Amino acid sequence: MSEQTIETRLFINNEFVPSQTEPTFPLYNPATEQHVADIHQAGSADIDAAVAAAEQAFPAWRDTPIMKKAPLFGKLSQLILRDADELWKLERLAMGRTYGFSKFEIKVCSGIFAIHSTLALNIAGSSSLNTPGMITFTLKHPFGVVAGIIPWNASLIMFAMKVAPAIATGNCVIIKSSEKSPLGVLKLAKLINEAGFPPGVVNIVTGAGPKAGSLIAHHMKIRKVAFTGSIATGKRILAASANSNLKKVTLELGGKSPAIIFEDADLDKAVHSRVFVQRSIADAFTHKLVELFNGRKMGNPEDKSIFQGPQGDRTQRDRILSILDRGLNDGKVICGGRASHIDKKGFFIEPTIITDVADDSVLMTEEIFGPVVIVNTFETDEEALFRANNTEYGLYSSIYTRDVERALKFAKFLEAGAVGLNCSAPTQALDMPVGGWKQSGIGREMHLYALENYLETKSVYMKYSDVDAH
Repeated sequence: MSEQTIETRLFINNEFVPSQTEPTFPLYNPATEQHVADIHQAGSADIDAAVAAAEQAFPAWRDTPIMKKAPLFGKLSQLILRDADELWKLERLAMGRTYGFSKFEIKVCSGIFAIHSTLALNIAGSSSLNTPGMITFTLKHPFGVVAGIIPWNASLIMFAMKVAPAIATGNCVIIKSSEKSPLGVLKLAKLINEAGFPPGVVNIVTGAGPKAGSLIAHHMKIRKVAFTGSIATGKRILAASANSNLKKVTLELGGKSPAIIFEDADLDKAVHSRVFVQRSIADAFTHKLVELFNGRKMGNPEDKSIFQGPQGDRTQRDRILSILDRGLNDGKVICGGRASHIDKKGFFIEPTIITDVADDSVLMTEEIFGPVVIVNTFETDEEALFRANNTEYGLYSSIYTRDVERALKFAKFLEAGAVGLNCSAPTQALDMPVGGWKQSGIGREMHLYALENYLETKSVYMKYSDVDAH
């Protein structure tokens, strides 16, 4: 794929356009450090243009019957699968995505649009005859212009999670892709056009969060923002909402998802980033984990057999190394912990296992986003539960055990928005809500739970009799 065939412009009103005021920025292949493309980034005039396009498209899109919208979602879903190989190549060039992960991501992205084809048929208000002489009922209305700000990790899934419910409920949307991974999202823009969505319904801008993201968060004509990313940025978006037009906000923020592994667990299924393993099987589990890491091939994901590619860019690699430098003395390094290169190039990090880490270590408290697994031991159920919940995060937790009673007890008491029992990857279930407790977020995404976040409620009172209501 040549640089000339890669789309790098903004997508506004179903057209690719250059930025009106901002310079482009270079994007590099994280596996080879070679230049891939120069990306256009949105400035204030570009955000205003996207908002204007969405505003103009909104009345007609809002009033389009659901059964006329449904085929567009279905066609987009199929187009995503049709062009899966190109999407993977673009994600590989920008982020070092492996073929295996991209296959999963593209399947989920396609599935989200497929299930939203008729999901809006479930939108309904409520009615009441409790007030004498009156019929009261509620109506659901789209906001109008909404926005989504998505991260670099799993950007295709994040795009679908923001766009599908927004437009299924009749809104028009502006998406800001991560400046680190814009290529796959801009390819989706082409498919949105091909699927037949009207101009202005979906608009896509690129650029760094501190500028383009801030412009969106502060914009007075955007009525709702959905954001996935760090806690620090999520708090800034909340502040921007308060300081602008009190736009509604959905936040899916950081996680430090614990896995609790009991001695009766199937060890082949139990690998996570923050692991609490019962002491009696700790050595066996760690040995199996080392074998697993040693058997995974690391390299340029141009090779479809590669399991672990590079980190997304130099900044992300250096951030992980900084966390490791600060935390390596807090535990016992079993393997890894250093940068690695393929042919002296690329932003790779060795698969890393560290054991016996204090709960207040940076390794336990900061989201790492890298090939690092922390393994600690516990003795009792009570200790495992306390340590798993001893965090400001609450996105996802999992437990591995064959004891059904124990599994259900932990499902009840783990402080997280989602709990996996002998499983992980919650986005495999497309009809379940996704979101966090504590500082891991506000609101829920996916399926019917997401639709509610893109709708306003109106109460209507119809008097039909002069009967005294009191």
